[in-house]
Amino acid sequence: MPRKEIKNLLSLLDQAYAGPAWHGPCLRAALRGVTHRAAARRPGPGRNSIWELVVHLAFWKYAVRRRLLGEKRGNFPEKGRNFFPRPIELSARAWQRDLALLARMHKELLATAASLDDSSLDRRSRGSRQTPRYMIAGIAMHDTYHGGQIQLLKRLFHQSRVK
Repeated sequence: MPRKEIKNLLSLLDQAYAGPAWHGPCLRAALRGVTHRAAARRPGPGRNSIWELVVHLAFWKYAVRRRLLGEKRGNFPEKGRNFFPRPIELSARAWQRDLALLARMHKELLATAASLDDSSLDRRSRGSRQTPRYMIAGIAMHDTYHGGQIQLLKRLFHQSRVK
């Protein structure tokens, strides 16, 4: 059972989330030090907050895991799909709960991806149009994309306080 390619994909996935990443802060580092109040802030009307991005990221880790397993829709802990209005409760505890949800979904995705072998990476899962290789690389890029977005939002919010 060859494992070199899946190990490389697992490394890519974990670098994007937990680092170290060559491009700068990984997603977890981008979220370090963000308070619940800062996480709830919107850059403008109708724009997503950092908090909403966190739950969005958790949802898509869950969705990719479900697709890798060939499962139908399951039981994501929150009602909805894609973007979830936040905060429901503006508190540090609620923020920590959603950060823990993101960490748990990442851990579960890693475990599922680790159970694959190289020969399965280019086979489409039942009911999926994408291969496992495509989905795993894609979710790593998703973390990187939104991690950069979070970094920009933090800078924007910091500059608006300075002026």
